[in-house]
Amino acid sequence: MTVSAYERARQAGQGAVRTAILDTATRLLVAEGAGSLTVRRIAAEVGCSTKVIYTMFGGKDGLVEALWLEGFARLGRHLARVPEDLEPAAYLEALGWAYREYALAEPEYYRVMFQDAVPGFEPSSEAVSYSKSTLAYAVRAVAACMRAGVLRDGDPAAVADALWMALHGAVSLELARMVDPAQAADRFRLLLATLLDGLRTGR
Repeated sequence: MTVSAYERARQAGQGAVRTAILDTATRLLVAEGAGSLTVRRIAAEVGCSTKVIYTMFGGKDGLVEALWLEGFARLGRHLARVPEDLEPAAYLEALGWAYREYALAEPEYYRVMFQDAVPGFEPSSEAVSYSKSTLAYAVRAVAACMRAGVLRDGDPAAVADALWMALHGAVSLELARMVDPAQAADRFRLLLATLLDGLRTGR
């Protein structure tokens, strides 16, 4: 007898049930588009009742926001794994690589977060504030580099934003297959080195 994703998750706990629902919804969204994102369809794919989804998320709108927030939570956990005992410049560079690694490891969530996978979706102000908190890793790293005299003095938040914008563009192009996969890592390395070199003291 085949055991549904819901049954497997239920045995592991409520957190696993939530993850199973979100992962299934994200997979359907990327594979079939926003039209597939109905409570009934997701429940059928997971193997649970629609009541489970309504109880956890309050319906489709709550589920979509939960998908968006889950993506940022996963990004935050990925960035948190970068060792903080590195030298300031090395830590900042490692965060850049970790951002790319997350996008390549979780492309479905990355598209939900940044590529308008659900047309018309507008996250709540609370969700937006939470999503921006993931950038705090980069802001702290830039500030540490400035204090160490590695980067020119300035507004750490502004510099972190600029770095994020550039790296996000590179990653998005890679996911869109606009960069040769065999050359993507080298191109990213060149971009990251060029950005940091341009911000160093003495320039």
